[in-house]
Amino acid sequence: MHFTPFYDPEIFFDLVNTSPDHWPRIFEGASITEPQSWGKETNYPLFVRMLEAARQASQSSPLVLFPGDILSHKFRETFFGLYGEEDETALRAFVYKTCSFFTDQVRAYLADRPVLFVLGNNDAYAGDYKLIPGGEFLADTAELFYSTLLLKETDFQTFRTSYEAGGYYAAQPSGSKVLFVCLSTVLFSVNWSSEGHEDAPMRQLDWLATTLAHAKAQEKRVWILMHVPPGADVYATVADYMDDAGRISDAHMMWKKDYQKRFLEIIRPYRDTIETCFAGHTHVDEFRIMFYEDGHASETLLISPAVSPQYGNNPGFKVFTLSMPEWVLQDYRSITYPFQMPDPAFDTYYTFSSSYSVGGALEPALNDLVPEMVQDDTKRTAYSRFYYSGHDEGNPINSTNWPAYWCATHNMAKDDYIRCVNSY
Repeated sequence: MHFTPFYDPEIFFDLVNTSPDHWPRIFEGASITEPQSWGKETNYPLFVRMLEAARQASQSSPLVLFPGDILSHKFRETFFGLYGEEDETALRAFVYKTCSFFTDQVRAYLADRPVLFVLGNNDAYAGDYKLIPGGEFLADTAELFYSTLLLKETDFQTFRTSYEAGGYYAAQPSGSKVLFVCLSTVLFSVNWSSEGHEDAPMRQLDWLATTLAHAKAQEKRVWILMHVPPGADVYATVADYMDDAGRISDAHMMWKKDYQKRFLEIIRPYRDTIETCFAGHTHVDEFRIMFYEDGHASETLLISPAVSPQYGNNPGFKVFTLSMPEWVLQDYRSITYPFQMPDPAFDTYYTFSSSYSVGGALEPALNDLVPEMVQDDTKRTAYSRFYYSGHDEGNPINSTNWPAYWCATHNMAKDDYIRCVNSY
């Protein structure tokens, strides 16, 4: 999301001095009344247009998934610049009010649909990738997110214990056929600043192992939600390590090696328990397969585009189709806000099954799509165009760097990824 309350500096102190329930009135009186385009964060006009589109798209949905990043980039730096001094107490109050405003607006538009959420790398008092396990941000937001996003659809004490420890929890909303395991993968990121909490990532992984063991013993089906996905950081790899011939000398990865290795070891025995995974963070429309052997996929990771257009993508989100009552993922459609159009509005950009000419359940269709994108120019072109949600001029994929993007769909380990790119 990356919501920015700073897009009109003229109203900044009105927001500082007002409770978040009055923020909509202040935003509606701002001089900027339209969504801001590529290179900008999500302002209030874009936020409410997205929420209205999400309300329309989710009317028959049992729940909504939010893969993280409420706050805009450089939130604390921007706040201090406008505020005029580095006042940590004032910053924390404003961060909390922004989170409260965000959740109140989500609840106003999405009514009684629970929102399963995870924290993004910007969701912290201390700054980007500086979530502090056991810290004040987690303690302050536990009740807020539990009540307004989860709608109290799990035991509070159980939720609070793990959430305050590191931002992770498990929940199974009423009517759901699956247990949602919601991870704090910011703690696994190569960019995370441990701040003296070096044991927190492994403690979360131990919790994951225990949670999955209990789920299997109770014959529960599991969907995993995370922010930062494992695997390669494709954009940074292409920028720093790719030569003119499309070969790479090294690769940037999303997670620290030990955490990714341990995570994959933990989930591997639970292929029949874990049915799918969801993530965000990359801002683009993509998917990854965490195990891909002998032509068979397991643990598909579905990544939705960002609403924030800061990195050149069109704003977007996905609506998934379930076969009921079994809760098997069958399809999805991408809903985007095409800034390049004269009068943009959130609308369906493409539907997976029709665009790729596939049928049946979603996971095997994605499994089949991996080799087909090498052999079929139409499907490769479609994946490339959808990657930036239709903003062709901002799309970084070309014929030279395509292997780096394709190999990221099914190679988690660094050496495997480099080998795939260089042998394409």
